[in-house]
Amino acid sequence: MYHKPVLLKSSVDGLNIHSGGVYVDATHGGGGHSRLILERLSSGRLIAFDQDSDVRRNVIDDKRMVFIGENFRYMKNFLKLYKALPVDGVLADLGVSSWQIDRPERGFSTRHQGPLDMRMDKEGERSAADVINSFDIKKLANVFRLYGEVKGAHKMADEIVFQRKSKRIERTDELLNILQKFAPRGKENKFYAQIFQALRIEVNNEMEVLREFLTQCAEVIKPQGRMVIISYHSLEDRLVKNFIKAGNFHGEQQKDFFGNVLAPFKPVGKLIVPDKEEQEENPRSRSAKLRIAEKTS
Repeated sequence: MYHKPVLLKSSVDGLNIHSGGVYVDATHGGGGHSRLILERLSSGRLIAFDQDSDVRRNVIDDKRMVFIGENFRYMKNFLKLYKALPVDGVLADLGVSSWQIDRPERGFSTRHQGPLDMRMDKEGERSAADVINSFDIKKLANVFRLYGEVKGAHKMADEIVFQRKSKRIERTDELLNILQKFAPRGKENKFYAQIFQALRIEVNNEMEVLREFLTQCAEVIKPQGRMVIISYHSLEDRLVKNFIKAGNFHGEQQKDFFGNVLAPFKPVGKLIVPDKEEQEENPRSRSAKLRIAEKTS
């Protein structure tokens, strides 16, 4: 299986699908969410996005669905192209797929020896190795600090810059060997995961892309339509939460004369996380957080 979808029923339920509507699966992956959406459509349409060329093998053969092999940051433009505006709902699962994690040549996992790649789009210009070998100490430390939320980021960046003077750092195991002396005892795996997360976010420009995507959701979803987002770390979830709460990424609400919050969305229900059964069945779901919002006007 390419990927076991997380919070499958809860997320698709969150779209509040009506059979003739137009919906977007912004992260097609293995197609799990798309399949369930299609089961609930009759005359409706589904537009699915994914920038990873490996996903093409999973594209569903269904005349009601259009697959677009691009980053969801281009969602609005393609929806215009396919005359699909406005849409009734947008779903995005922001996680790395099991297929990507389990492929050593993709470089996403600390468990496998492979090239320092981490590109979601395999045709992307910049890999994790490029970041590690070209960023100066200050810039590299900022990546670790902001996106990995680790302590001692400057010291780690300094050590990497020193080590790369004698040999370019090309592989995951080479980077782990350099950083092992900085790993807190008993928390090594978490530490390495934070470093790899930071590099992946930088390589794929994930935070900027997410901001663009959320802003576009407010522009493409019709009133009473739904936005459904599954995130996996605090940086993503904070952006999603703030945008739903306030219509901006700082979480500072603005109100009109009558005290009504000026935001394009309102939250639907509470934060949803996988139950114990799903976490045991799919350990990679443990950090997932699902937020559902409805377009207000």
